[in-house]
Amino acid sequence: MSSSKSSGSSQLHPGLPASHLLLALAIVAVWGTNFVVIKVSLESFPPFLFAALRYIFALLPVVFFMPKPKVSWTNLCIYGLATGVGQFGVMYFAIDGRISPGLASLVIQTQVFFTIGFAMFFAKERLRLYQAVAVAVAMTGLVIIALHTDATTTFLGLALVVFAGFSWGVANTVSRKAGAINMLSYVVWASAFSIPPLLLVSLIFEGGASHLWEITLVAPLGAWIGVLWQAWANTLFGYAAWGWLLSKHPAAVVAPAPLLVPIFGMGASAFFLGEALPNWKIMAAGLVIAGLVVNLFWPALRERSRHFF
Repeated sequence: MSSSKSSGSSQLHPGLPASHLLLALAIVAVWGTNFVVIKVSLESFPPFLFAALRYIFALLPVVFFMPKPKVSWTNLCIYGLATGVGQFGVMYFAIDGRISPGLASLVIQTQVFFTIGFAMFFAKERLRLYQAVAVAVAMTGLVIIALHTDATTTFLGLALVVFAGFSWGVANTVSRKAGAINMLSYVVWASAFSIPPLLLVSLIFEGGASHLWEITLVAPLGAWIGVLWQAWANTLFGYAAWGWLLSKHPAAVVAPAPLLVPIFGMGASAFFLGEALPNWKIMAAGLVIAGLVVNLFWPALRERSRHFF
């Protein structure tokens, strides 16, 4: 996104317009509750096979009805690898016994810091003081997570999900470089680049072709519903809509929105999976959400205070 486009968006509205904010909330609600779906589906599918199936159903048959977006193959490839392998393949591997789904929904929000950092480096977007404060507050919450590893959350799991956040930041940056295109078509065509490496990793490390084929044959209906939820609700709706929002607004405005994901993720995980919510988890989530509130609402509050006084 060019700097002029970012500037224009900021002049029209200091944050997100109401309709765009509602869309962002719908996206993060789907993404947050999805962590429960991931955990349940991983009982039937190994993580990289599960990720490959997600992108197979995101690609087929929709790709036959969507023209290739007007963007380079390199851009599509980087986006597909970043989301398919770096973000979800790695995150599924982490949730498969290395980190609880509720905490994963919180730690993945490191994508905010990577996305804003990439925007500062490549698009020359300026980090404002209130945004720096927001990032610092949210980071404090993530540090609390790092200090409370236990049997359900390992340092490896934390590191893997942070890497997934880095990959999400890469994908955000690449999708913004794609410009004003059909984001649904973009996500569908990029999925083609996610599938081969995910299948290759699965074939090498998850038991070979015959074993994986047997798994797909005996998987229960609920697991397949989880695959389709991943493909259609999260990939086609979630990431197409998310990429569209990033194409319309500066990264520092849009990127913090998924900090609401932990509210849905931790809540759904506690309700459906019985994940404990000790005080330190609530405190960490509170700090992360406080960072989101500062980043999203401080400009409007400051403007109102000027008119009031």
